[in-house]
Amino acid sequence: MGRRLPVDDEHAPLYTVGQVATMLELQQAFLRRLDEHQVVRPRRTPGGQRRYSRHEITRVRYVVELVEEGMTLAAIRRVLQLERKVRELEEQRERDRRRIRELEAALAADPARGDGGAVGRSAGG
Repeated sequence: MGRRLPVDDEHAPLYTVGQVATMLELQQAFLRRLDEHQVVRPRRTPGGQRRYSRHEITRVRYVVELVEEGMTLAAIRRVLQLERKVRELEEQRERDRRRIRELEAALAADPARGDGGAVGRSAGG
């Protein structure tokens, strides 16, 4: 009973172009254009057919909103790239903050390891 099914995984490539087009009331050609312009890249079966995950379907819905606002596919691709970069930077910042807290806690626990609290200061400064 604890076994995960593909349908439980939002990244499992389960849906065909036709199914997604029907779900979202879009033309299949539009979905193919999103793939060709590298805006939403579904995975492919060994036979080359596109398969969309729930995550990709959510992304298609977001792209449709941006298209309706007048954005081009090239602009949308760039927006998605920048949003991904922001997420990566936010994750890195959070990792860095955790590491700083760990180092501060280690110094507080063992002051002999530190230099009297001069974390990050140069010898001349």
